[in-house]
Amino acid sequence: MTREELLRILPHAAAKADAFVGPLCAAMGEFAIDTPARQAAFIAQVGHESCQLTAVEESFNYRPQAILNTFNTASRMRFTPQQAEAYGRTAEHPADQPMIANVAYAGRGGNGDAASGDGWRYRGAGLIQLTFRDNHAACADHFGVAYGDIGAWLRTPEGAARSAARYWRHHGLNELADAGDFLRITIRIKGGRRGQPERIALWGAARGVMGLA
Repeated sequence: MTREELLRILPHAAAKADAFVGPLCAAMGEFAIDTPARQAAFIAQVGHESCQLTAVEESFNYRPQAILNTFNTASRMRFTPQQAEAYGRTAEHPADQPMIANVAYAGRGGNGDAASGDGWRYRGAGLIQLTFRDNHAACADHFGVAYGDIGAWLRTPEGAARSAARYWRHHGLNELADAGDFLRITIRIKGGRRGQPERIALWGAARGVMGLA
């Protein structure tokens, strides 16, 4: 894939294309994302997840109501309305992003409690945002990166691309791409259909570039 082809799929990535085109191509080769169908689905999905390569870490710049909508479920209330108001972005104060992450991700995926700081330390990073202590550790082990360095590595073009490609293959997404099951790819990545219209639009652009449309 050339820089020009990448920008035909992700037109808002102009500032990042030079840094990412090489690592993306290398990562796709490393993890058998090696057919037009696989590559089109992969670039579309990582393009959406990373806001077209412009974001390689998770933002917690939420308003109070968005905190409640995003992190509370019928079975688990992680934030009280009072906490959401205290930590969320309002006209009076910016979002306390570390605290939002620490509460939202406490006790999950190997993270400690909110006071441990693990939620912020192991927040999502990479082109498919890798989250939680256990997932960061597994990635560090696979790529031979020191545990203390894995967060910074995931935010580099190489680390962001390789971690996303490893996630892709490890979760069976090559096979779903072979079958053309783009919806199941989204569900496997996101746990639902969030952002599906944009993902489909990017997939269509990628398929055109790959000669599939």
